[in-house]
Amino acid sequence: MTDVLDDRKVDVLRAIVEDYVATREPVGSKALVERHALGVSSATVRNDMAVLEEEGYIVQPHTSAGRVPTDKGYRVFVDRLSTVKPLSPAERRAISTFLEGAVDLDEVVTRSVRLLAQLTRQIAVVQYPSLTRSTVRHIELVAMGPARVLVVLITENGRVDQTVVEVPAELDTVTLGDLRSRLNVALAGQRLADVGQRLADLTERFAPQDRATVAVVVAALLENLAAQHDERVAIAGTANVISYGREFETGVRPLLEALEEHVVLLHLLGEATAPMAVQVRIGAENEHRALASSAVVSSSYGTGGELLGSLGVVGPLPMDYPGTIATVRAVARYVSQILAG
Repeated sequence: MTDVLDDRKVDVLRAIVEDYVATREPVGSKALVERHALGVSSATVRNDMAVLEEEGYIVQPHTSAGRVPTDKGYRVFVDRLSTVKPLSPAERRAISTFLEGAVDLDEVVTRSVRLLAQLTRQIAVVQYPSLTRSTVRHIELVAMGPARVLVVLITENGRVDQTVVEVPAELDTVTLGDLRSRLNVALAGQRLADVGQRLADLTERFAPQDRATVAVVVAALLENLAAQHDERVAIAGTANVISYGREFETGVRPLLEALEEHVVLLHLLGEATAPMAVQVRIGAENEHRALASSAVVSSSYGTGGELLGSLGVVGPLPMDYPGTIATVRAVARYVSQILAG
């Protein structure tokens, strides 16, 4: 930001952004004076708007029109937010009640993404807890027949993965219990990324006649982890693009096509920094060209100071930034609390 933006000009810019978000119509000096207690004359407001336009914070879309914010103007508006619109007690209770009704991790993610889309009226994206950051809570083995074993992996954040394994020989109850115990001693509390190293010599600890079967169970566990390594995301609210306004019509198709790409969805959420730390990326700040007419508000979530994933929304540049930031932050906080259990 340049020195030319003193507090009064920031107030004028803030009023322009707020009016444009509310009306989606270019804003003129007369309307600003009538709608906002700026404490200065129309002439002063016009002069301030001229400076803001010269510095690239606002632009005149066509002759004889008012002004609209640019990416640069929105960035100053967001960076200079003095307050984030607080959620009402009723809104906080609604979020808490809706999310706490989830019975497992998949439902936590599904409810979170639907809730974000409904509250912000934007496209919402929620990343499942990252396996690379997850730790093992418990391994369960269940005999499914003479030559089949169900291998269940439960992570600390509630994720459950199951695999049915065909084994070369039947594992008796004692051996199955011994394997279950050894797996949990070796893996409980360990990062999933370290599982392979922890299981390297496990097979050799069993009697020779059981090693082939144990090796199949261990291999299945490792293969399941490898298959699940790709990050997963959930998306909701794509129908909300209908409400984005005329100025967004040309950006709808490229945006929806981009959101079909798995990698784009992950990049959209950005790199997690700290739990509940909200990031706002505006227009060209987004790496993907299809998001050049969009704003992305995202936050990481986690437990015990550990980052597990991210969630956020994507919408048009003229969005309710204070309200959207508050909602994204609140949902991230509640998801973190639920996963902390």
